[in-house]
Amino acid sequence: MTDSPRPRDPRTALVDRWRDTLLAARSGAPGPDPLPYAENLLARWDEPQRRYHTTAHLTAVLDRIDTLAPYAADVQAVRLAAWFHDAVYRPDRTENEERSAALAERALPEAGVGAAVTAEVARLVRLTVTHDPAEGDGNGEVLCDADLAVLAGSPQEYAAYAAQVREEYGFVPDEAFRAGRADVLRQLLALPRLFRTPHGAEEWEARARHNLATELELLGSPSGPQ
Repeated sequence: MTDSPRPRDPRTALVDRWRDTLLAARSGAPGPDPLPYAENLLARWDEPQRRYHTTAHLTAVLDRIDTLAPYAADVQAVRLAAWFHDAVYRPDRTENEERSAALAERALPEAGVGAAVTAEVARLVRLTVTHDPAEGDGNGEVLCDADLAVLAGSPQEYAAYAAQVREEYGFVPDEAFRAGRADVLRQLLALPRLFRTPHGAEEWEARARHNLATELELLGSPSGPQ
């Protein structure tokens, strides 16, 4: 009887995924060693102010992109956008997506990625401000669905996610947090569709809306848009 193979360390797995994605996005063009870029990004995702926006979230988004890959026009650009979409994250600031996109615009050309892919990655990162891609924007639909899929978790998973978000905003008093969080939930529930890909619409939409409405009710607010 042979021993089962030991699972890879999650960080090593992420580095491998970054390398594979970056090399594919270069399309054969030369470039520097991918490892320092992976280390820089992972250091950002490991910053101490993060509770939800961590490497666990990054891994989950990448996994969901794998599931949704057939709907993307350029899945490597979408994967790169996942790496950068919360690379800059300060819960007390509002320009995180813009700063993350600007980081991609600086880092990717240096890493050997062409101008067109770099521009698409930056566009996708900025799209996560609203999670509202235009009709037919396959790349945007895949990234936004992958990022929002956490909303469709089991009750226990969703409760853990909501608790982590509250921890990230621990500097905000309870009353102000409840009001702000309720506004976010209402805005999400007001969207005609949370998920744009066929898989997301079928597998995640109903559960996500139930979870959002439940959290809104627990916050002491009505479960619909005002």
